[in-house]
Amino acid sequence: MTRAFIFPGQGSQFISMGKDLAEAFPVAKETFQEVDDALSQNLTKIMFEGPDEDLNLTENTQPALMAMSMAVVNVLTQQGGVEFNKACAYVAGHSLGEYSALTAAGALELADTARILKLRGQAMQEAVPVGIGAMAAILGLDFEDVKSIAAQAAGEEVCQAANDNSSGQVVISGHKAAIEKAVALATERGAKRAITLPVSAPFHCTLMAPAAEKMAGVLADTNIRAPIVPVVSNVTAQAVNEPSEIRSLLVDQITGVVRWRESVLWIKDQGVTEMIELGAGKVLSGLVRRIDKDIASGSVGTPEQIEELIGKLS
Repeated sequence: MTRAFIFPGQGSQFISMGKDLAEAFPVAKETFQEVDDALSQNLTKIMFEGPDEDLNLTENTQPALMAMSMAVVNVLTQQGGVEFNKACAYVAGHSLGEYSALTAAGALELADTARILKLRGQAMQEAVPVGIGAMAAILGLDFEDVKSIAAQAAGEEVCQAANDNSSGQVVISGHKAAIEKAVALATERGAKRAITLPVSAPFHCTLMAPAAEKMAGVLADTNIRAPIVPVVSNVTAQAVNEPSEIRSLLVDQITGVVRWRESVLWIKDQGVTEMIELGAGKVLSGLVRRIDKDIASGSVGTPEQIEELIGKLS
């Protein structure tokens, strides 16, 4: 069975995430401490104890989810003896999860990734004043239909398809009034549900251009190596290996569509038959099942699940 490891994005966070890992595995505790040290912040306390409003701040959510994913990876490789590049043929992540994938594949250092994601979260939050932008999930319509609705709703404002998550699940992003208009249009056009999301900024649309500019500067100063496993880019929905291309695509990702559905199908076309989500929650493994039921999928984020995966890969 050919395998890919996949890494969750924003929305998968929950209070107490990683606490059981830190208690069960010394290397997980060390991973969280390394992230805390890199940020000069007790992020672990926020992850383990909350409050929700602190964990849900984008600048905390992004490094926290990455830390959780990397704790799982480090337990597998350092404590479980799993050879990462033999255990999987590809890695991919949803939005910030792409940074987790790159770190797991050795393209980025853990401390660098933590700092980058903190800055990324801050830049994305600051790009658009609170209350100006919005995002909404459109369920039951395909990507091209939603793109058409978004274009119609935009008028003089921004309204764009932002996440192509699975067949019948597309997220739109842009100015609040245009998003509300698109939600109404989608309902008229037969969407099963069209709901505004509780997010703090309109991610993955052209309103994020100021954040992309800041990230271009941050990433220009970051050492990126060739990954030991091909990383599938959100922007191209294909594997990328060249550090300069990785850097460029991470900048483009801020304003670009997260092409998750296409990424999963591209990975399947390369002969992958199983996708395992490493980190918090099981959002992506659920999306994989919706995209293609023939792909085996699962999630690994608890000590028991890690032990089971180590046994399977040994």
